[in-house]
Amino acid sequence: MSMHAFDPWTYRATSGYTEGSDLTGYKIAATDGDIGKVDEATDQPGTAGLVVDTGPWIFGRKVLLPAGVVERVDHDDQKVYVDRTKDQIKAAPEYDPDTGSDDDYRTRLGGYYDDTYRSGM
Repeated sequence: MSMHAFDPWTYRATSGYTEGSDLTGYKIAATDGDIGKVDEATDQPGTAGLVVDTGPWIFGRKVLLPAGVVERVDHDDQKVYVDRTKDQIKAAPEYDPDTGSDDDYRTRLGGYYDDTYRSGM
């Protein structure tokens, strides 16, 4: 297994994501099952991510998934596969549209996913 630094806010070159793709409405598949749908998506360099509406799974909570957790995108099935479990996503800091673009929030969230990347992989 090669060691690569985790870059939370950039899509992996191997994910199948192409710049400008609209992932809104795509289902999100965690490593242990589906968890919701993409409500919003951004691919701006250094801040790319997906706002996911988890629906009834965790009581309608929205989370921001950094683009770096995206393992692959299946455009035919409109599904985004991420390399985290439902529990890891559930334990993430809740998304707040007022602070979602705040540097401090993104630093904390990126750190959370970096920690789960190292401990869960």
